[in-house]
Amino acid sequence: MKGTAHKYGDNVDTDVIIPARHLNTSDPAELAAHCMEDIDASFAARVQYGDMLVAGRNFGCGSSREHAPLAIKASGVACVIAESFARIFYRNALNIGLPILECPAAASAISAEDEVSVDLETGEIVNCTTGLHFSAEPFPPFMMDLIASGGLAAYLKGRK
Repeated sequence: MKGTAHKYGDNVDTDVIIPARHLNTSDPAELAAHCMEDIDASFAARVQYGDMLVAGRNFGCGSSREHAPLAIKASGVACVIAESFARIFYRNALNIGLPILECPAAASAISAEDEVSVDLETGEIVNCTTGLHFSAEPFPPFMMDLIASGGLAAYLKGRK
């Protein structure tokens, strides 16, 4: 996968990812329209299908709402790369099939608007703009299947 980086800092919480005033819906398109609006009002208009969200430490901290990774995924983001994730966000993201990679070096070296490619099977992250390569822990085969299925519920349904 390959896309443009949208860069954010440390401690981006779920209230910033999808503000509480928009939690009266679980419609992915509606959530996507308000994704990141309190930290970056232009995000929803700029993000393109396949883009990458890059952030610092503790991305997705705050409440355990599943709306946050759903809003990111529905906005078209292909992968989130961060120095670290809040554990509940990490789990929620994988549960809905949103790929996320922890890679402090990549999170630090990638700038906004850089072109980034990610190979989930190998964990390779390439900043195509600068030519720098980074290694994150790759997903094991069953997690690749879970992500390809669209999340945990679809994965389990397909195993019957």
